[in-house]
Amino acid sequence: MKIRWRLRMAAAQREVWTGTELRRLLAERAGLELSSASVSALFTKEPSQVKMTTLAALCTALECTPNDLIEVDATPIERPVTPPRPIADIPKAVGSPRGRSMPPL
Repeated sequence: MKIRWRLRMAAAQREVWTGTELRRLLAERAGLELSSASVSALFTKEPSQVKMTTLAALCTALECTPNDLIEVDATPIERPVTPPRPIADIPKAVGSPRGRSMPPL
């Protein structure tokens, strides 16, 4: 599965062109104060993770849904089929002279 971060595209469709504008919208509309560096990173890089509260704030500020910000390619990955491993022949336990069984292997 591949995930693509589309914040820049969603922002541009709403005529938000800079991190400064986005930061102002986040504060005004969603009450989320992020540092300039954090907003810049969200705006210019593809994050490996995003807090749900940040995602919700971005949706509120940009008046969009998470589907506008994240594109998921859910095409199944085809993996080569590997045959099952054969079960090794396990020798049967031979009873001890005292009649006790051996612990399982």
